[in-house]
Amino acid sequence: MPVSDLTTPAQDYLKMIWSATEWSTTPITVSTMAERLGVSASTVSDGIRRLAKQGLLTHAPYGSIELTDTGRRHALAMVRRHRLVETFLVEVLQYGWDEVHDEAEVLEHAVSEKLTDRIDEYLGHPSKDPHGDPIPSKSAHTAPPAADQLTAVKPLAQVAITRISDANPDMLRYFASLGLRPDTTLTVTDQKPYADMTTIRIHGQDTEITLGSAAAEAIWVVAA
Repeated sequence: MPVSDLTTPAQDYLKMIWSATEWSTTPITVSTMAERLGVSASTVSDGIRRLAKQGLLTHAPYGSIELTDTGRRHALAMVRRHRLVETFLVEVLQYGWDEVHDEAEVLEHAVSEKLTDRIDEYLGHPSKDPHGDPIPSKSAHTAPPAADQLTAVKPLAQVAITRISDANPDMLRYFASLGLRPDTTLTVTDQKPYADMTTIRIHGQDTEITLGSAAAEAIWVVAA
C-alpha cells in the first residue's frame, strides 16, 4: 500500500511519531500528539488503534508508540514530501523560511510521489531543508548530524548552526533579524543555566546576542 492510500490524519500521525524522536530520545505520547494536533486524546487513541490494526505501529497501553518497518517507511515518505516542498517554496517561489512549514503541511498531502521526485530532481537533490533538517532520500533516511542544542555548548566553543526548529514562525523571524540561520558560525561567550540565558557572538561581528532558553533550545549546532 503506497502512503498516498492512507488518510490525511494517518499520514500526519505517522510523520509526527517519527519526527518526535529525530532530534530527541523522548518517545511521543498520545497526550502530546493530541496537544500538537489540537484534538482530544480519545481521538488520537482511536487513530493509533486503527494504525496498529493496519500493522503500521505498535502501542502497549500507557506505553510508548513505536513504528513498524512499514509505518516508518510511510512516515519517511511524508517527511520527504514535506521538506522538499518547503525547500521548493523557499528556493523557487521565494517564500520566507518562516512561512513554509504551514504551507507544506497542506501541500504534502496533495503532491504525488512522481511530483515529489520531480521536485527533488529540479532542486538538485538537496540534502537539507531551509531549517537544516535532513531530507530523506527516496530509498533511505539521511541521519541528522551528531548535533547539540545551543544550551548544552560550553563557553568559548566555536560552533556552526546546523538546524533551527521550525515549530514557531515568530521565533524564526526573530532569528532571521539577528542573522541566525543554518551554517551561521558563532562563539558561545557565556552560559547562565540558572538564569536561562545563553550569550553568543556571530563570527565577524562585535555585538553579543543573549538568548533565552526557549530560543537557545531551538538551535542545534556542531563544532565549527
